[in-house]
Parts: sequence; C-alpha cells; structure tokens
Amino acid sequence: MNFKTVFPWILVVFIAFVFIQSLFFKFAGSEETVIIFNTIADWMAGIDILSGIAEPFRHYGGWAVGLTELVASILLLIPKTRLWGAVLALGTISGAIFFHLFTPLGVDRAVDTMGNTDGGVLFYMACAVWVASAITIYLNRPAARHL
Repeated sequence: MNFKTVFPWILVVFIAFVFIQSLFFKFAGSEETVIIFNTIADWMAGIDILSGIAEPFRHYGGWAVGLTELVASILLLIPKTRLWGAVLALGTISGAIFFHLFTPLGVDRAVDTMGNTDGGVLFYMACAVWVASAITIYLNRPAARHL
C-alpha cells in the first residue's frame, strides 16, 4: 500500500463517517437537530423569498439533509461513483457552512435549551468535510472526462 492508494480512502471514509454518524440525530429528531433546523427556519421565515419553505424546512430539513448525506456516503464508497458522491457532499456541506456563517445559527451553536454550545465543533467538522470533498473531487477529476 502506498500513499496514493490510501489517502483517497482516508478522505472518503472520513466524509462518510461524519455524515453517517450524524444520521441518528437527524432521523431521530434529536434536540440538537430540532434547534438547528428551527433556528434556520425562523431565519428563513423573515426573508420573503424563503418564507414559503421555512415551515417545510423546519419539519423535514433534517430528514432531507440526512438522506442527502446518506446518498453521498454510499456514492463516495463506490469507486465508480466517488466523483458524484464528492460533488454531492461538497454541495451539501457548503450549505451547512453557509447556514453557520450567514444565519443566526452561528459557528458556536446552541446544543440544548439550556444554552450550552458545541464550541464550534460542528462548524469545524463541516469545514474539514468541505476540504476532504474538494480534494476528493480533484483526485477524481480524470473520471469526469468519462461523463
């Protein structure tokens, strides 16, 4: 085994791990997930063009994002579909980073109703996934020629 063989798998496994370990929280409607999607939905409700999707996002956003992350993880783990998985992961995580930076969600977000925060861990993990996804796309760019 050499670095060129192992490194792409490290990236893929990292991305898939981050996405898959969060699925329980999203699908179970954990307090953290509810806080995240309520915060974003409240922000969306105050913007005319987004107000119509605020309530569906509040109730189904966690599921939609979770399903997208699950599909991205599966695609990433299959070498023939890795490029598509990385593109989907990059797009999904770009949305997460946007919401952290440009909405009341913030970088150091609340994790419970007591006001405890995660110290920015979720945001920094999102940034790491973004970098890993971008590198995976770059490493798989020859596959794009066959599309």
